[in-house]
Amino acid sequence: MQWETVIGLEIHAQLATQSKIFSGSATTFGAEPNTQASLVDLGMPGTLPVLNAEAVRMACKFGLAIDAEIAEKNVFARKNYFYPDLPKGYQTSQMDHPIVGKGFLDITLEDGTQKRIGITRAHLEEDAGKSLHEDFQGMSGIDLNRAGTPLLEIVSEPDIRSAKEAVAYVKAIHALVRYLGICDGNMAEGSLRCDCNVSVRPKGQAEFGTRAEIKNVNSFRFIEKAINHEVQRQIELIEDGGKVVQETRLYDPNKDETRSMRSKEEANDYRYFPCPDLLPVVIEQHFLDEVRASLPELPVEKRERFQREFGLSVYVADVLAASREMADYFEAVQRVCGDAKLAANWVMGELSSLLNKDNLDIEQSPVSAEQLGGMIQRIKDNTISGKIAKMVFEAMAAGEGSADEIIEKKGLKQVTDSGAIERMLDEVLAANAEQVEQYRASDEAKRGKMFGFFVGQAMKASKGKANPAQVNQLLKSKLEG
Repeated sequence: MQWETVIGLEIHAQLATQSKIFSGSATTFGAEPNTQASLVDLGMPGTLPVLNAEAVRMACKFGLAIDAEIAEKNVFARKNYFYPDLPKGYQTSQMDHPIVGKGFLDITLEDGTQKRIGITRAHLEEDAGKSLHEDFQGMSGIDLNRAGTPLLEIVSEPDIRSAKEAVAYVKAIHALVRYLGICDGNMAEGSLRCDCNVSVRPKGQAEFGTRAEIKNVNSFRFIEKAINHEVQRQIELIEDGGKVVQETRLYDPNKDETRSMRSKEEANDYRYFPCPDLLPVVIEQHFLDEVRASLPELPVEKRERFQREFGLSVYVADVLAASREMADYFEAVQRVCGDAKLAANWVMGELSSLLNKDNLDIEQSPVSAEQLGGMIQRIKDNTISGKIAKMVFEAMAAGEGSADEIIEKKGLKQVTDSGAIERMLDEVLAANAEQVEQYRASDEAKRGKMFGFFVGQAMKASKGKANPAQVNQLLKSKLEG
């Protein structure tokens, strides 16, 4: 039997506010446990929450960016459950009246095609604390620093059909919230995490299968692995005569498996009701107009502009626009060197390789955009060849100065004097007289392979400094003259 996977994702994005959603407590990551939890966060008697207006602004930014409905009136509710890291016994969230309604996001798949993923809603809520299970002599500890941290929970429609599509969607959300400046997207610190709702059904069947929810997956790689494992588990279970039960599961990356945590609750299990301490939030049109005016150029707009303005391919434009920092770096390089395609090649090639090798973000690049653009200018004006440029780039990365300083200091200027190149080629051909005779006696196909040998010898003799185009032209003339 052929099976179809159905996936819906719930992404929790921690909003980049300076204080919590209902109190003035800080949201700094890594603080000493329980040093950033106020009486409001702890739900002490007599305290009242005050809504953080910046969290509302950020939620509206996201809603406008996905072309969603923004609720003129939205309401906070209490989600009641008991857990050690939830001191109030309830979580303040939104249920029936979320701030952001239906919208969509277009994602680019591996084959370059685009797919539209529906977004059901995005609502504001507070985070819970954190249970700690290590170094407590068999006991657990509770850190309430995260309690009350503002979250935007982004709920997709069940439009995703594979683990790779799921990763593409999460990457698109990740890029979008970073472009908007509403979340730093740091998955390792829990700033962006994902719950994956996964089910399978026979291909062609309209009705959805029973889903399992994999909680709190915090990396792109783990999202793909967790979904693939869960899909396989469900298929094998059904084919062996069993039934999938609706439950919450946890992904264990060490064992590459999901395991059951608890049966999946329904909304009515949480006894939602409007929060009596918070008034409904009314969003007026002039506020939305202000937020809309503050929106930056979004990833899809930037990608389309890169194609239109610079003539870049869909793939190249997509890679460069995937990160706001990468896009800004590329444009800075392009402004200096005036050649978008060369700039794109170096940013996606040598620079990305260097950053990956040293595990650096582009903001930490040891080669500035101005330095890289300056080096590309020297390639364009034939001061250095592409091969020499790689040596210059390595020297810039090592902190040896600008391209011009390195070229001057190391004597790397390209030889473009035709007379000097001709004399060098004469010496190379004289030293390889036997190969010259073989070349001249060979057919066209064999000559093509042998020509590369002579080019290599010539570049070796010039220590890579001879202009490659001139070498090719003069060498061909001498060999066939």
